[in-house]
Amino acid sequence: MTRTIDTRATFSYIGSVLKYLSAAMLVPLLVGAIYGEDAWVFAASMAIGVAAGVALERLDPDPDLGPREGLAVVSLAWLAAAALGAIPYVLAGYGTASALGHPVNALFESTSGFTTTGATALAEISFDRHSHAVLMWRQLTQWLGGMGIIVLMIAILPELAVNGAQLMRSEAPGPELQKLTPRIAETARALWVIYVAFTGVLVAVLYALHLLGLAPNMGLYNAIAHGFSTLPTGGFSPEADSIAAFSPVVQWTFVPFMVVAGVNFALFWYVLRDEATELFENTEFRVYVGAVALLSAVLAVTLFRGGAPATELGGVTAGVTENALRQGVFQIASLLNSTGFATANFAQWETHTKFLLLLAMFVGGSAGSTGGGIKVIRWLILFKTLRRELYTTANPDVVRPVRLGGEVVDEEVIRGILVFTLLYFLVFAFSAVFIELDTTRVGEPLTGVEALAASLATIGNIGPGLGPLGPFGTYEMLPDTTKLLMVVLMWLGRLEIVPVLAVFISAVDDR
Repeated sequence: MTRTIDTRATFSYIGSVLKYLSAAMLVPLLVGAIYGEDAWVFAASMAIGVAAGVALERLDPDPDLGPREGLAVVSLAWLAAAALGAIPYVLAGYGTASALGHPVNALFESTSGFTTTGATALAEISFDRHSHAVLMWRQLTQWLGGMGIIVLMIAILPELAVNGAQLMRSEAPGPELQKLTPRIAETARALWVIYVAFTGVLVAVLYALHLLGLAPNMGLYNAIAHGFSTLPTGGFSPEADSIAAFSPVVQWTFVPFMVVAGVNFALFWYVLRDEATELFENTEFRVYVGAVALLSAVLAVTLFRGGAPATELGGVTAGVTENALRQGVFQIASLLNSTGFATANFAQWETHTKFLLLLAMFVGGSAGSTGGGIKVIRWLILFKTLRRELYTTANPDVVRPVRLGGEVVDEEVIRGILVFTLLYFLVFAFSAVFIELDTTRVGEPLTGVEALAASLATIGNIGPGLGPLGPFGTYEMLPDTTKLLMVVLMWLGRLEIVPVLAVFISAVDDR
């Protein structure tokens, strides 16, 4: 007889996550105190989060976490974090014209933040209605979610480290968890140290450009805010025009950091140990960088040859060739690994150019990165498996394993990748149909391509879609039912579907 999920132990662990995650609100609280805006919002939200966390912890003072509870903790902790993150939006927006005062919009924005999706319910005029504190919280949710909420908790909380490997395996993006050190808590800390270091370097570079006069509107606030949303491949910006609000020098500066964010962070750990060959010999890394370079070149040439209206290429004074190259490189670096920043309104580009961007969205970052999507390593193994099946069909007596980087890929890993990819496309397709039907129902219809892009943008944790949901658009106009579906899609996409569905199937079987 199978053991049922211990709900008391599960919610006790979730309580710990909520309690300590609430402490992150000290950052926007400090910002609010500095600017004299909304400090009370975060003091109240933090009190609510700590109280809820302590209450849940008391359900089971000494919880025992099994495999089922591990899946449940990871799955439900992300929903709990999104609910916690929505509280400041509701409090700050209550009684104002802010879209985030509506609970569904607040939950949408918070989920988009923690899952590093970057889709927003804010319209362009809404940015000025929100305080520096609220907008910084919006950025910080992406940074917290980028490397993983559970990974962070394992790194700082000894009680969670006991079951850390199981929790990280459920949360980590990609087919399997790469353990870097004997202790899983040390692995979690190593990943977060690398993550913090890259964030700090980007903030320093952006602010240095401001001090040198190369980025007039990239003050310290904006530098920190964009540092919080670049390394997690998040895409939120306090500026309504995203990165188009900044100079070409700033736009070029973001590119290498977005590319880095899509690389398996474990590879940087090897570089720090003077084992740089692990990085350059890694098959997934080489294919990822090659895909960025190839698609960037194709897009740049397409733009140079008229793949976008001149008014939608960024509106800067640089030469046409440099402009097309910058737009091509930036948009591919941003969309391929799901960052979602924009330097131009690509929703207005020519149809064939937009289909190239959709192709890039399907690729995804590397396993072990903060990027979303299907992931490069899965595509590699899928194509190698397809080739193997075609070969063995013609040569049925031959046993031919799938190899990646000279090593045989376990058949269980291949099966898991096939299951994930099938589920990904099924959820993506059915959601696109629902989105089109639901928006038509309320008189705000999206075209078929726009509905497909919206579904892909949310399950792939990418952010911007096409049409009114483009990089300078908003998801606010969608019906609440569609936005709630997208909350689920963002959640499923961040946890890569299987852990969430496994929890629900286990719960149903226990009945």
